[in-house]
Amino acid sequence: MTATLLFLVADTGGGHRAAADAVAQALRHDYPGAFAPVLCDPLGGPGSAAVLRRLTGLYGPSIRLAPWAWGAVYHGCDFRASARILRSTLLTLADRPVADAVARHRPAAIVSFHPLTGSAAIRIRDVAAPRAPVVTIVTDLVSIHATWRDGDADRIVVPPSAAWVPGGRPGRARVDIGPPVAAAFAAGPPRPAERAALRRSLGLDEHRFLVLLTGGGEGSGGIASRATAILRHFDDVGVVVLSGRNRRLHDRLASLAGRWGGRLTVRGFVDNMADWLRCADVLAGKAGPGTIAEATCCGTPLLLTSHLPGQESGNIEFVVGAGAGRHVPTVRRLVREIGLLRRDPAAVDRMRTASARLGRPGAASEIAALLADLVGVPAPAVPTGLDRRGAEGTPSLTGLGRRAAAGASSLTGRNSGGIR
Repeated sequence: MTATLLFLVADTGGGHRAAADAVAQALRHDYPGAFAPVLCDPLGGPGSAAVLRRLTGLYGPSIRLAPWAWGAVYHGCDFRASARILRSTLLTLADRPVADAVARHRPAAIVSFHPLTGSAAIRIRDVAAPRAPVVTIVTDLVSIHATWRDGDADRIVVPPSAAWVPGGRPGRARVDIGPPVAAAFAAGPPRPAERAALRRSLGLDEHRFLVLLTGGGEGSGGIASRATAILRHFDDVGVVVLSGRNRRLHDRLASLAGRWGGRLTVRGFVDNMADWLRCADVLAGKAGPGTIAEATCCGTPLLLTSHLPGQESGNIEFVVGAGAGRHVPTVRRLVREIGLLRRDPAAVDRMRTASARLGRPGAASEIAALLADLVGVPAPAVPTGLDRRGAEGTPSLTGLGRRAAAGASSLTGRNSGGIR
């Protein structure tokens, strides 16, 4: 019998949906035919309240044009009392689409991948599906907002790097696993021959030092000025820009690509992000948690240009402290670091190794095993979990999720030093 799982997401950035897709992929691979994940966006999808659609629609423009305003909203709500008020007022508007999805699909469990969908999951579960556990998957890395910390979730999956503030009802089960990424990111750093082949397959010069510029799903962070500065300062550096939803950025840079002799490549959303990460010498962009999680699983060195106030404030220190990247807050500093690294392949290799150490390529399989335990689906007779690191000599992470799920109560309050 197939168990339906209701996954709650929202398209504020690309990381929430990407995390849900990664867990769904792991479920299909590790438990073939056992689960039917269903995605629902109660904030901006079909049936959502108009006011919530307008508010979530402001996320992209606000982080691109006025990140200080986003920071003010973030910090203003980052208290237990204000989060409680938000849950009992504005966020009740998310109840209807969640209730409709529960009535339609009768899920065995409800899984929230967004800080603003967890309270609706719990309210509707209590009324319409009292036997369905609610699981929260935190997609931030270090700074965890108060809206994530709803005490009535049955499990809350938190990155070991998170600066977690305990709260909620006694005995709530926190599980330290890490942000889930898709299987494509699990192969680890490529060998030089593989990197060259990847570049050829993507239409890139295999010999140039290659900088990948991203700004998350919204294409934020001053990408255009950074791309043009790199191209002007170096005649032997290639630049790839992934602009996400930022169509204006895409069109602006695409119109200029012909000026740079094939050294500038511009793409919007891509479905092969792992290939771009694995073929790049460095990734330059804002310190988004999803980008960092994917890049570290690929062993990509990071040049972090900026961060959103609040939710990304601890990410730069986390990456730089591990030796996996450098902080380059100005265009001049970015150009300087690229100049140093392109002349020092050994330094790039050290950063690549440090980046790979931070990755949690098995997190999606661990979460899949946790969900299977909660709803009573037995482990496959022959373990099928992906060895998501793929590096030679690295032990498989298959089965770690089942042990984490079984011992969840003992993990409550555990504080680990970083994403492993």
